[in-house]
Amino acid sequence: MGGINSLICCRQSLYTASAENRAHEEVKSLSIAVNVEGLTKRFGNIQALSDVTFNIKEGEVYGLIGPNGAGKTTTLRIISTLILPTSGSATVFGIDVVRQPDMIRKILSYLPEEAGVYRNLSGYEYLQFMAKFSGSDTKEALSEAAEISGLGDRLQDKAKTYSKGMKRRLLVARALMTKPRLAILDEPASGLDVLHAYHIRKIIKRYVKDSGVTVLLSSHNMLEVEYLCDRVALVNKGKIVLEGKPAELKAQHGGANLEEVFAKVVGYA
Repeated sequence: MGGINSLICCRQSLYTASAENRAHEEVKSLSIAVNVEGLTKRFGNIQALSDVTFNIKEGEVYGLIGPNGAGKTTTLRIISTLILPTSGSATVFGIDVVRQPDMIRKILSYLPEEAGVYRNLSGYEYLQFMAKFSGSDTKEALSEAAEISGLGDRLQDKAKTYSKGMKRRLLVARALMTKPRLAILDEPASGLDVLHAYHIRKIIKRYVKDSGVTVLLSSHNMLEVEYLCDRVALVNKGKIVLEGKPAELKAQHGGANLEEVFAKVVGYA
């Protein structure tokens, strides 16, 4: 009898341990917003990405930084389900970007570097159209967008009267107003003057803090990324050459900023 009881207790212990392990793995999986493994992309004879691997924690701002042509935008487009990888995998909150692209599109928002607005619509009309198109609560999304953009009464003016900085603020508001679980921003402040770039960086940082959204962004402006990102991956010629927290990378490589770190790592310094 004692042997049977011992066997039962042993089985119960194993079951409990197994259940705890499964629960631990589920929690671990839920805390990872984006998981990329061995991502490779070729365009004909051009190797755009080569075995790229990284993950992003939920609520984190993660930056891909590097020169133009490094493979940053290609990575963002694969995760956004706009193009297929040649090999490797990517998941967003456990959803595979290749097998379940429709589900991915419901939980992320993507802002391309060269995105434009409808010139003959007012800023407000443009945001209203995009909110309806996305299936979001239009009233709530518009209220959110107005606050994010900071454009005030200018939202009533046609977009063709906006400066480049104002258009970009409108586009960032469009990307964030639906409160996506993942916001992918390609060069969010590229080519803007100091004040507009500052406003956009401030928007992104505050919005992440207030809404808990996860952000993946790319930039060749390493000082900008250093200000915004919790962790960064330095990308060069389709490969990640270094990854970590900005402060740690600077300390490890003796750089005053990420530009110096990058130059040392790729052999320019």
